[in-house]
Amino acid sequence: MQSLLTKLKLEEVNPGASTGPDQWIKDPAGKELISYNPTNNQPIASVIQATAEGYEQVVRAASSSFTTWQEVPAPKRGLVVRDLAEQIREYMEPLGELVSLEMGKIRVEGDGEVQEMIDVCDFAVGLSRQLYGLTMHSERPGHRMYEQWHPLGPVGVITAFNFPVAVWSWNAAIAAVCGDPVIWKPSSHVPLTAIAIQHIVNRVMADHSLTGIFNLVIGSGSEVGQLLLNDPRVPLVSFTGSTKIGRRVAETVAGRFGRTILELGGNNAIVVAEDADLDLATRAILFGAVGTAGQRCTSTRRIIMHKSISKELEERLIKGYEQVRLGDPLEEGTLMGPLVAGVAVEEMFDALELIREQGGEILTGGKARPDIGPNFVEPTIVRMPEQTEIVKQETFAPILYLLEYDTLEEAIKIHNDVPQGLSSAIFTDSMRTMETFLSSRGSDCGIANVNIGTSGAEIGGAFGGEKETGGGREAGSDAWKAYMRRQTNTINWSKELPLAQGIEFG
Repeated sequence: MQSLLTKLKLEEVNPGASTGPDQWIKDPAGKELISYNPTNNQPIASVIQATAEGYEQVVRAASSSFTTWQEVPAPKRGLVVRDLAEQIREYMEPLGELVSLEMGKIRVEGDGEVQEMIDVCDFAVGLSRQLYGLTMHSERPGHRMYEQWHPLGPVGVITAFNFPVAVWSWNAAIAAVCGDPVIWKPSSHVPLTAIAIQHIVNRVMADHSLTGIFNLVIGSGSEVGQLLLNDPRVPLVSFTGSTKIGRRVAETVAGRFGRTILELGGNNAIVVAEDADLDLATRAILFGAVGTAGQRCTSTRRIIMHKSISKELEERLIKGYEQVRLGDPLEEGTLMGPLVAGVAVEEMFDALELIREQGGEILTGGKARPDIGPNFVEPTIVRMPEQTEIVKQETFAPILYLLEYDTLEEAIKIHNDVPQGLSSAIFTDSMRTMETFLSSRGSDCGIANVNIGTSGAEIGGAFGGEKETGGGREAGSDAWKAYMRRQTNTINWSKELPLAQGIEFG
Protein backbone atom coordinates (compact mmCIF):
# COMPACT_ATOMS: atom_id res chain seq x y z
CA MET A 1 0.00 0.00 0.00
CA GLN A 2 2.81 2.41 0.81
CA SER A 3 4.32 2.01 -2.67
CA LEU A 4 0.93 2.87 -4.16
CA LEU A 5 0.65 6.04 -2.07
CA THR A 6 4.22 7.04 -2.94
CA LYS A 7 3.59 6.49 -6.64
CA LEU A 8 0.60 8.84 -6.45
CA LYS A 9 2.47 11.41 -4.29
CA LEU A 10 0.19 10.81 -1.30
CA GLU A 11 2.02 11.43 1.95
CA GLU A 12 0.81 10.47 5.41
CA VAL A 13 -0.94 13.81 5.94
CA ASN A 14 -2.14 15.82 2.94
CA PRO A 15 -3.50 19.36 2.64
CA GLY A 16 -7.06 19.16 1.38
CA ALA A 17 -7.26 22.18 -0.93
CA SER A 18 -5.42 23.16 -4.09
CA THR A 19 -5.81 25.65 -6.92
CA GLY A 20 -2.95 24.57 -9.13
CA PRO A 21 0.76 23.79 -9.33
CA ASP A 22 2.51 24.40 -6.01
CA GLN A 23 -0.75 25.86 -4.68
CA TRP A 24 -1.60 23.34 -1.97
CA ILE A 25 -3.22 25.35 0.78
CA LYS A 26 -2.02 24.66 4.32
CA ASP A 27 -4.86 25.52 6.65
CA PRO A 28 -3.63 25.51 10.28
CA ALA A 29 -7.18 25.46 11.65
CA GLY A 30 -8.24 22.55 9.43
CA LYS A 31 -9.39 19.33 11.06
CA GLU A 32 -7.84 15.97 10.25
CA LEU A 33 -9.86 13.58 8.08
CA ILE A 34 -8.74 9.94 8.06
CA SER A 35 -9.41 7.78 5.02
CA TYR A 36 -10.19 4.19 5.98
CA ASN A 37 -9.93 1.03 3.90
CA PRO A 38 -13.50 -0.39 3.96
CA THR A 39 -12.14 -3.92 3.54
CA ASN A 40 -10.64 -3.93 7.04
CA ASN A 41 -11.41 -0.48 8.51
CA GLN A 42 -7.68 0.24 8.75
CA PRO A 43 -6.55 3.86 8.18
CA ILE A 44 -4.85 4.55 4.85
CA ALA A 45 -3.76 8.18 5.18
CA SER A 46 -4.93 11.51 6.59
CA VAL A 47 -6.09 14.77 5.04
CA ILE A 48 -6.23 18.21 6.62
CA GLN A 49 -9.62 19.62 5.63
CA ALA A 50 -10.19 23.13 4.42
CA THR A 51 -11.86 25.74 6.60
CA ALA A 52 -13.89 28.73 5.45
CA GLU A 53 -10.62 30.60 4.90
CA GLY A 54 -9.23 27.86 2.71
CA TYR A 55 -12.49 27.67 0.77
CA GLU A 56 -12.32 31.42 0.15
CA GLN A 57 -8.83 31.12 -1.33
CA VAL A 58 -10.02 28.40 -3.69
CA VAL A 59 -13.09 30.32 -4.90
CA ARG A 60 -11.10 33.52 -5.40
CA ALA A 61 -8.60 31.60 -7.53
CA ALA A 62 -11.38 30.01 -9.61
CA SER A 63 -13.15 33.35 -10.09
CA SER A 64 -9.91 35.05 -11.10
CA SER A 65 -9.02 32.33 -13.60
CA PHE A 66 -12.46 32.57 -15.20
CA THR A 67 -11.73 36.10 -16.43
CA THR A 68 -8.96 34.78 -18.68
CA TRP A 69 -10.07 31.17 -19.28
CA GLN A 70 -13.36 32.25 -20.86
CA GLU A 71 -11.38 34.20 -23.48
CA VAL A 72 -9.32 31.18 -24.54
CA PRO A 73 -10.78 29.67 -27.75
CA ALA A 74 -12.66 26.47 -27.00
CA PRO A 75 -10.41 24.27 -29.22
CA LYS A 76 -7.41 25.55 -27.24
CA ARG A 77 -9.19 24.68 -24.01
CA GLY A 78 -9.68 21.23 -25.48
CA LEU A 79 -5.92 20.77 -25.77
CA VAL A 80 -5.62 21.07 -21.98
CA VAL A 81 -8.23 18.34 -21.51
CA ARG A 82 -6.45 16.22 -24.14
CA ASP A 83 -3.25 16.39 -22.09
CA LEU A 84 -5.24 15.53 -18.96
CA ALA A 85 -6.42 12.33 -20.65
CA GLU A 86 -2.83 11.43 -21.49
CA GLN A 87 -1.71 11.94 -17.89
CA ILE A 88 -4.57 9.79 -16.60
CA ARG A 89 -3.56 7.06 -19.06
CA GLU A 90 -0.05 7.15 -17.61
CA TYR A 91 -1.36 6.65 -14.06
CA MET A 92 -4.25 4.32 -14.90
CA GLU A 93 -2.97 1.30 -12.95
CA PRO A 94 -2.24 3.00 -9.60
CA LEU A 95 -5.37 5.16 -9.86
CA GLY A 96 -7.57 2.12 -10.41
CA GLU A 97 -5.88 0.41 -7.48
CA LEU A 98 -6.45 3.45 -5.25
CA VAL A 99 -10.15 3.59 -6.17
CA SER A 100 -10.50 -0.06 -5.13
CA LEU A 101 -8.46 0.42 -1.97
CA GLU A 102 -10.32 3.48 -0.73
CA MET A 103 -13.85 2.85 -1.99
CA GLY A 104 -14.04 -0.96 -1.96
CA LYS A 105 -15.14 -1.76 -5.52
CA ILE A 106 -13.32 -4.66 -7.16
CA ARG A 107 -10.18 -3.97 -9.17
CA VAL A 108 -11.71 -4.33 -12.63
CA GLU A 109 -14.37 -1.79 -11.65
CA GLY A 110 -11.71 0.57 -10.30
CA ASP A 111 -9.82 0.32 -13.59
CA GLY A 112 -13.09 0.77 -15.48
CA GLU A 113 -13.79 3.98 -13.60
CA VAL A 114 -10.40 5.39 -14.58
CA GLN A 115 -11.05 4.36 -18.19
CA GLU A 116 -14.33 6.27 -17.98
CA MET A 117 -12.36 9.39 -17.08
CA ILE A 118 -10.19 8.93 -20.16
CA ASP A 119 -13.24 8.38 -22.36
CA VAL A 120 -15.03 11.51 -21.21
CA CYS A 121 -11.86 13.59 -21.67
CA ASP A 122 -11.55 12.29 -25.23
CA PHE A 123 -15.22 13.12 -25.80
CA ALA A 124 -14.69 16.64 -24.43
CA VAL A 125 -11.74 17.27 -26.74
CA GLY A 126 -13.97 16.65 -29.77
CA LEU A 127 -16.75 18.65 -28.16
CA SER A 128 -14.46 21.68 -27.91
CA ARG A 129 -14.94 22.15 -31.67
CA GLN A 130 -18.69 21.49 -31.61
CA LEU A 131 -20.25 24.02 -29.22
CA TYR A 132 -22.82 24.85 -31.87
CA GLY A 133 -25.62 27.41 -31.81
CA LEU A 134 -28.60 27.68 -34.16
CA THR A 135 -29.40 30.23 -36.85
CA MET A 136 -33.01 31.36 -37.21
CA HIS A 137 -34.90 33.21 -39.93
CA SER A 138 -36.13 36.63 -38.86
CA GLU A 139 -39.64 37.82 -39.70
CA ARG A 140 -38.18 41.26 -40.41
CA PRO A 141 -36.44 41.96 -43.72
CA GLY A 142 -32.76 42.76 -43.53
CA HIS A 143 -32.38 41.02 -40.17
CA ARG A 144 -30.48 37.91 -39.11
CA MET A 145 -30.95 35.88 -35.94
CA TYR A 146 -28.70 33.34 -34.32
CA GLU A 147 -27.78 32.00 -30.88
CA GLN A 148 -24.43 31.47 -29.29
CA TRP A 149 -23.20 29.85 -26.08
CA HIS A 150 -20.91 31.62 -23.62
CA PRO A 151 -19.01 30.25 -20.59
CA LEU A 152 -21.09 30.36 -17.42
CA GLY A 153 -18.53 30.79 -14.61
CA PRO A 154 -16.98 28.69 -11.84
CA VAL A 155 -18.81 25.37 -11.43
CA GLY A 156 -19.13 23.60 -8.07
CA VAL A 157 -18.92 19.81 -8.28
CA ILE A 158 -19.95 17.74 -5.23
CA THR A 159 -19.33 14.04 -5.79
CA ALA A 160 -20.35 10.86 -3.95
CA PHE A 161 -18.19 8.04 -2.60
CA ASN A 162 -19.28 5.33 -5.05
CA PHE A 163 -17.61 6.88 -8.10
CA PRO A 164 -14.80 8.88 -6.51
CA VAL A 165 -13.21 10.07 -9.76
CA ALA A 166 -15.45 9.35 -12.77
CA VAL A 167 -18.30 11.68 -11.85
CA TRP A 168 -15.82 14.51 -11.29
CA SER A 169 -14.49 13.97 -14.82
CA TRP A 170 -18.00 13.99 -16.33
CA ASN A 171 -18.32 17.52 -15.01
CA ALA A 172 -14.75 18.80 -15.05
CA ALA A 173 -13.80 17.80 -18.60
CA ILE A 174 -17.01 19.20 -20.11
CA ALA A 175 -16.98 22.35 -17.98
CA ALA A 176 -13.35 23.04 -18.86
CA VAL A 177 -13.89 23.01 -22.63
CA CYS A 178 -16.99 25.16 -22.07
CA GLY A 179 -14.76 27.78 -20.41
CA ASP A 180 -15.68 27.16 -16.77
CA PRO A 181 -13.23 26.56 -13.91
CA VAL A 182 -14.23 23.76 -11.51
CA ILE A 183 -14.34 23.71 -7.70
CA TRP A 184 -14.47 20.08 -6.54
CA LYS A 185 -15.73 18.95 -3.13
CA PRO A 186 -15.41 15.16 -2.97
CA SER A 187 -17.03 12.78 -0.51
CA SER A 188 -15.32 12.60 2.88
CA HIS A 189 -15.16 8.80 2.46
CA VAL A 190 -12.71 9.05 -0.47
CA PRO A 191 -10.43 12.10 -0.14
CA LEU A 192 -7.26 10.36 -1.31
CA THR A 193 -8.48 9.68 -4.84
CA ALA A 194 -9.37 13.35 -5.14
CA ILE A 195 -5.89 14.40 -3.99
CA ALA A 196 -4.30 11.98 -6.45
CA ILE A 197 -6.33 13.44 -9.33
CA GLN A 198 -5.47 16.98 -8.21
CA HIS A 199 -1.75 16.14 -8.36
CA ILE A 200 -2.29 15.03 -11.96
CA VAL A 201 -4.31 18.07 -13.03
CA ASN A 202 -1.79 20.36 -11.32
CA ARG A 203 0.91 18.93 -13.57
CA VAL A 204 -1.27 19.50 -16.64
CA MET A 205 -2.04 23.09 -15.60
CA ALA A 206 1.68 23.73 -15.03
CA ASP A 207 2.47 22.50 -18.54
CA HIS A 208 0.03 25.10 -19.90
CA SER A 209 1.02 27.89 -17.45
CA LEU A 210 -2.43 27.80 -15.86
CA THR A 211 -3.76 27.99 -12.32
CA GLY A 212 -7.26 27.93 -10.87
CA ILE A 213 -8.94 25.94 -13.66
CA PHE A 214 -9.21 22.66 -11.73
CA ASN A 215 -9.56 23.30 -7.99
CA LEU A 216 -10.01 21.01 -5.01
CA VAL A 217 -11.48 21.73 -1.59
CA ILE A 218 -11.97 18.88 0.89
CA GLY A 219 -14.23 19.56 3.83
CA SER A 220 -17.45 18.63 5.53
CA GLY A 221 -20.80 19.18 3.88
CA SER A 222 -22.00 21.22 6.82
CA GLU A 223 -19.16 23.72 6.42
CA VAL A 224 -17.51 23.68 3.00
CA GLY A 225 -20.54 22.20 1.25
CA GLN A 226 -22.87 24.88 2.60
CA LEU A 227 -20.45 27.64 1.62
CA LEU A 228 -20.42 26.31 -1.93
CA LEU A 229 -24.21 26.05 -2.14
CA ASN A 230 -24.73 29.60 -0.91
CA ASP A 231 -21.94 31.25 -2.92
CA PRO A 232 -23.28 33.63 -5.62
CA ARG A 233 -19.87 33.47 -7.36
CA VAL A 234 -20.70 29.85 -8.29
CA PRO A 235 -23.56 29.99 -10.83
CA LEU A 236 -23.85 26.19 -11.20
CA VAL A 237 -23.57 23.36 -8.68
CA SER A 238 -23.50 19.75 -9.84
CA PHE A 239 -24.45 17.41 -6.99
CA THR A 240 -24.38 13.63 -6.91
CA GLY A 241 -25.84 11.96 -3.83
CA SER A 242 -29.03 11.06 -2.04
CA THR A 243 -32.45 12.47 -2.85
CA LYS A 244 -32.74 13.78 0.70
CA ILE A 245 -29.58 15.91 0.45
CA GLY A 246 -30.29 16.73 -3.20
CA ARG A 247 -33.59 18.35 -2.24
CA ARG A 248 -31.74 20.64 0.15
CA VAL A 249 -29.13 21.42 -2.51
CA ALA A 250 -31.84 22.35 -5.01
CA GLU A 251 -33.68 24.59 -2.57
CA THR A 252 -30.53 26.37 -1.41
CA VAL A 253 -29.07 27.04 -4.86
CA ALA A 254 -32.44 28.01 -6.35
CA GLY A 255 -32.88 30.47 -3.48
CA ARG A 256 -30.05 32.53 -4.96
CA PHE A 257 -31.20 31.86 -8.56
CA GLY A 258 -28.29 29.53 -9.24
CA ARG A 259 -28.48 26.44 -11.40
CA THR A 260 -28.11 22.80 -10.37
CA ILE A 261 -27.35 19.49 -12.03
CA LEU A 262 -28.81 16.84 -9.74
CA GLU A 263 -27.89 13.15 -9.99
CA LEU A 264 -29.79 11.58 -7.10
CA GLY A 265 -31.29 8.23 -6.15
CA GLY A 266 -32.23 5.36 -8.42
CA ASN A 267 -34.55 2.38 -7.90
CA ASN A 268 -33.78 0.66 -11.13
CA ALA A 269 -35.81 -2.25 -12.48
CA ILE A 270 -35.45 -4.85 -15.20
CA VAL A 271 -38.61 -6.22 -16.80
CA VAL A 272 -38.06 -9.81 -17.94
CA ALA A 273 -40.67 -10.78 -20.53
CA GLU A 274 -41.95 -14.28 -21.27
CA ASP A 275 -39.83 -14.44 -24.46
CA ALA A 276 -36.62 -13.14 -22.85
CA ASP A 277 -33.22 -14.73 -23.36
CA LEU A 278 -32.72 -15.88 -19.77
CA ASP A 279 -28.98 -16.43 -20.20
CA LEU A 280 -28.54 -12.77 -21.13
CA ALA A 281 -30.97 -11.58 -18.48
CA THR A 282 -29.31 -13.55 -15.68
CA ARG A 283 -25.83 -12.23 -16.46
CA ALA A 284 -27.08 -8.65 -16.71
CA ILE A 285 -29.00 -8.91 -13.43
CA LEU A 286 -26.00 -10.37 -11.59
CA PHE A 287 -23.67 -7.56 -12.63
CA GLY A 288 -26.29 -4.86 -12.10
CA ALA A 289 -27.30 -6.06 -8.64
CA VAL A 290 -23.97 -7.30 -7.25
CA GLY A 291 -21.49 -4.93 -8.94
CA THR A 292 -20.03 -2.32 -6.57
CA ALA A 293 -21.88 -4.21 -3.81
CA GLY A 294 -25.14 -2.61 -4.93
CA GLN A 295 -23.74 0.88 -4.33
CA ARG A 296 -24.27 2.34 -7.80
CA CYS A 297 -27.04 4.80 -8.50
CA THR A 298 -27.77 2.54 -11.51
CA SER A 299 -27.64 -0.72 -9.52
CA THR A 300 -30.42 -3.16 -10.38
CA ARG A 301 -32.81 -3.29 -7.41
CA ARG A 302 -36.07 -4.72 -8.79
CA ILE A 303 -36.79 -7.61 -11.17
CA ILE A 304 -40.29 -7.55 -12.64
CA MET A 305 -40.65 -10.98 -14.25
CA HIS A 306 -43.42 -12.63 -16.19
CA LYS A 307 -45.08 -15.39 -14.19
CA SER A 308 -44.39 -17.98 -16.89
CA ILE A 309 -40.60 -17.70 -16.48
CA SER A 310 -40.38 -16.50 -12.87
CA LYS A 311 -39.52 -19.86 -11.31
CA GLU A 312 -36.73 -20.60 -13.78
CA LEU A 313 -35.24 -17.12 -13.50
CA GLU A 314 -35.41 -17.27 -9.72
CA GLU A 315 -33.50 -20.57 -9.70
CA ARG A 316 -30.86 -19.20 -12.09
CA LEU A 317 -30.33 -16.12 -9.95
CA ILE A 318 -30.03 -18.07 -6.71
CA LYS A 319 -27.47 -20.37 -8.32
CA GLY A 320 -25.56 -17.35 -9.65
CA TYR A 321 -25.56 -15.59 -6.28
CA GLU A 322 -24.16 -18.70 -4.60
CA GLN A 323 -21.11 -18.42 -6.87
CA VAL A 324 -20.35 -14.76 -6.07
CA ARG A 325 -16.98 -14.61 -4.35
CA LEU A 326 -16.72 -12.03 -1.57
CA GLY A 327 -13.36 -10.71 -0.46
CA ASP A 328 -10.59 -8.16 -0.78
CA PRO A 329 -11.45 -6.10 -3.87
CA LEU A 330 -7.78 -5.98 -4.86
CA GLU A 331 -7.52 -9.77 -5.05
CA GLU A 332 -8.02 -11.44 -8.42
CA GLY A 333 -11.25 -13.41 -8.61
CA THR A 334 -13.19 -11.30 -6.11
CA LEU A 335 -16.62 -10.37 -7.49
CA MET A 336 -17.94 -8.28 -4.61
CA GLY A 337 -16.11 -6.16 -2.07
CA PRO A 338 -17.36 -4.48 1.10
CA LEU A 339 -19.91 -1.79 1.71
CA VAL A 340 -18.28 1.59 2.17
CA ALA A 341 -18.71 1.86 5.96
CA GLY A 342 -20.45 0.41 8.98
CA VAL A 343 -23.40 2.77 8.64
CA ALA A 344 -24.16 1.24 5.22
CA VAL A 345 -24.25 -2.23 6.80
CA GLU A 346 -26.68 -0.99 9.44
CA GLU A 347 -28.96 0.54 6.79
CA MET A 348 -29.03 -2.73 4.86
CA PHE A 349 -30.13 -4.75 7.89
CA ASP A 350 -32.69 -2.13 8.88
CA ALA A 351 -34.15 -2.59 5.39
CA LEU A 352 -34.15 -6.39 5.72
CA GLU A 353 -36.13 -6.10 8.95
CA LEU A 354 -38.77 -4.00 7.17
CA ILE A 355 -38.78 -6.45 4.28
CA ARG A 356 -39.74 -9.27 6.63
CA GLU A 357 -42.42 -7.12 8.25
CA GLN A 358 -43.90 -6.34 4.81
CA GLY A 359 -44.14 -9.96 3.70
CA GLY A 360 -40.83 -10.45 1.93
CA GLU A 361 -39.10 -13.83 1.80
CA ILE A 362 -35.30 -13.95 1.71
CA LEU A 363 -34.32 -16.56 -0.87
CA THR A 364 -30.54 -16.28 -0.50
CA GLY A 365 -28.08 -14.11 1.36
CA GLY A 366 -29.18 -11.62 3.98
CA LYS A 367 -26.33 -12.14 6.42
CA ALA A 368 -23.33 -10.10 7.55
CA ARG A 369 -19.88 -11.61 6.93
CA PRO A 370 -17.62 -10.37 9.74
CA ASP A 371 -15.38 -13.39 9.09
CA ILE A 372 -14.28 -11.63 5.88
CA GLY A 373 -14.26 -8.08 7.18
CA PRO A 374 -16.31 -5.56 9.17
CA ASN A 375 -18.27 -4.17 6.20
CA PHE A 376 -18.96 -7.34 4.23
CA VAL A 377 -22.50 -8.61 3.61
CA GLU A 378 -23.99 -11.35 1.50
CA PRO A 379 -25.77 -10.22 -1.66
CA THR A 380 -29.45 -10.85 -1.06
CA ILE A 381 -32.43 -11.89 -3.16
CA VAL A 382 -35.91 -11.27 -1.78
CA ARG A 383 -39.25 -12.47 -3.18
CA MET A 384 -41.97 -9.86 -2.61
CA PRO A 385 -45.72 -10.51 -2.84
CA GLU A 386 -46.20 -6.94 -4.06
CA GLN A 387 -44.33 -3.65 -4.37
CA THR A 388 -44.46 -2.46 -0.74
CA GLU A 389 -43.10 0.78 0.71
CA ILE A 390 -39.64 -0.64 1.44
CA VAL A 391 -39.34 -1.72 -2.20
CA LYS A 392 -40.12 1.83 -3.31
CA GLN A 393 -37.25 3.18 -1.23
CA GLU A 394 -33.65 3.12 -2.41
CA THR A 395 -31.46 1.02 -0.12
CA PHE A 396 -27.82 1.49 -1.12
CA ALA A 397 -26.88 -2.16 -0.66
CA PRO A 398 -27.01 -5.46 -2.59
CA ILE A 399 -30.70 -6.26 -2.08
CA LEU A 400 -32.61 -7.50 -5.13
CA TYR A 401 -36.42 -7.67 -5.11
CA LEU A 402 -38.31 -10.20 -7.27
CA LEU A 403 -41.83 -9.25 -8.39
CA GLU A 404 -44.19 -10.97 -10.82
CA TYR A 405 -46.56 -9.69 -13.51
CA ASP A 406 -49.17 -11.03 -15.95
CA THR A 407 -49.41 -8.34 -18.67
CA LEU A 408 -46.96 -5.80 -20.06
CA GLU A 409 -49.24 -2.98 -18.93
CA GLU A 410 -49.08 -4.34 -15.38
CA ALA A 411 -45.27 -4.62 -15.59
CA ILE A 412 -44.91 -1.01 -16.71
CA LYS A 413 -47.26 0.16 -13.96
CA ILE A 414 -45.17 -1.65 -11.32
CA HIS A 415 -41.98 -0.35 -12.92
CA ASN A 416 -43.05 3.29 -12.83
CA ASP A 417 -44.68 3.18 -9.40
CA VAL A 418 -41.59 4.39 -7.50
CA PRO A 419 -40.43 7.95 -6.75
CA GLN A 420 -37.13 7.53 -8.62
CA GLY A 421 -36.58 7.51 -12.37
CA LEU A 422 -32.96 6.87 -13.32
CA SER A 423 -32.24 3.66 -15.24
CA SER A 424 -34.43 0.85 -16.57
CA ALA A 425 -34.26 -2.16 -18.86
CA ILE A 426 -36.37 -4.83 -20.50
CA PHE A 427 -35.37 -8.25 -21.82
CA THR A 428 -37.49 -9.39 -24.74
CA ASP A 429 -37.23 -10.64 -28.32
CA SER A 430 -40.51 -8.93 -29.28
CA MET A 431 -40.22 -5.70 -31.21
CA ARG A 432 -43.72 -4.68 -30.10
CA THR A 433 -42.89 -5.26 -26.42
CA MET A 434 -39.60 -3.41 -26.75
CA GLU A 435 -41.11 -0.39 -28.47
CA THR A 436 -43.95 -0.21 -25.95
CA PHE A 437 -41.41 -0.11 -23.13
CA LEU A 438 -39.46 2.67 -24.89
CA SER A 439 -42.55 4.70 -25.80
CA SER A 440 -43.98 7.64 -23.87
CA ARG A 441 -46.34 5.25 -22.06
CA GLY A 442 -43.49 2.91 -21.14
CA SER A 443 -40.50 3.48 -18.86
CA ASP A 444 -40.50 6.89 -17.18
CA CYS A 445 -36.73 6.82 -16.57
CA GLY A 446 -33.99 8.95 -18.08
CA ILE A 447 -32.28 5.76 -19.29
CA ALA A 448 -34.17 2.87 -20.87
CA ASN A 449 -32.34 -0.18 -22.27
CA VAL A 450 -33.28 -3.28 -24.20
CA ASN A 451 -31.50 -6.60 -23.63
CA ILE A 452 -28.78 -5.00 -21.51
CA GLY A 453 -28.89 -4.18 -17.81
CA THR A 454 -29.45 -0.96 -15.90
CA SER A 455 -25.82 -0.45 -14.95
CA GLY A 456 -22.81 0.56 -17.03
CA ALA A 457 -23.91 3.60 -19.05
CA GLU A 458 -21.61 4.82 -21.84
CA ILE A 459 -20.41 8.42 -21.71
CA GLY A 460 -21.65 9.21 -25.24
CA GLY A 461 -25.22 9.56 -24.04
CA ALA A 462 -26.54 12.08 -21.54
CA PHE A 463 -26.63 10.43 -18.11
CA GLY A 464 -29.39 11.23 -15.62
CA GLY A 465 -32.97 10.61 -14.61
CA GLU A 466 -36.38 12.02 -13.80
CA LYS A 467 -38.65 12.46 -10.76
CA GLU A 468 -36.69 12.22 -7.49
CA THR A 469 -33.53 11.39 -9.44
CA GLY A 470 -33.38 15.14 -10.02
CA GLY A 471 -33.64 15.72 -13.77
CA GLY A 472 -29.93 16.44 -14.27
CA ARG A 473 -27.90 15.34 -17.29
CA GLU A 474 -24.15 14.85 -17.46
CA ALA A 475 -21.47 13.51 -19.83
CA GLY A 476 -22.55 13.03 -23.47
CA SER A 477 -25.08 14.23 -26.03
CA ASP A 478 -25.86 17.94 -25.44
CA ALA A 479 -25.36 17.86 -21.65
CA TRP A 480 -22.67 20.51 -22.24
CA LYS A 481 -25.37 23.16 -22.53
CA ALA A 482 -25.89 23.09 -18.75
CA TYR A 483 -22.39 24.53 -18.31
CA MET A 484 -22.95 27.52 -20.61
CA ARG A 485 -25.34 30.43 -20.99
CA ARG A 486 -27.39 30.85 -24.15
CA GLN A 487 -27.50 34.19 -25.90
CA THR A 488 -29.88 35.04 -28.75
CA ASN A 489 -28.58 37.65 -31.18
CA THR A 490 -30.49 39.70 -33.77
CA ILE A 491 -28.56 41.78 -36.31
CA ASN A 492 -30.19 44.47 -38.42
CA TRP A 493 -28.20 45.01 -41.60
CA SER A 494 -30.86 47.10 -43.30
CA LYS A 495 -31.52 50.87 -43.30
CA GLU A 496 -34.96 50.37 -41.76
CA LEU A 497 -36.13 49.74 -38.17
CA PRO A 498 -39.19 47.48 -38.40
CA LEU A 499 -40.56 46.11 -35.12
CA ALA A 500 -41.46 42.47 -34.50
CA GLN A 501 -45.09 41.34 -34.78
CA GLY A 502 -45.70 44.19 -37.24
CA ILE A 503 -46.02 46.79 -34.46
CA GLU A 504 -46.12 50.40 -35.60
CA PHE A 505 -44.79 52.94 -33.10
CA GLY A 506 -44.92 56.75 -33.61
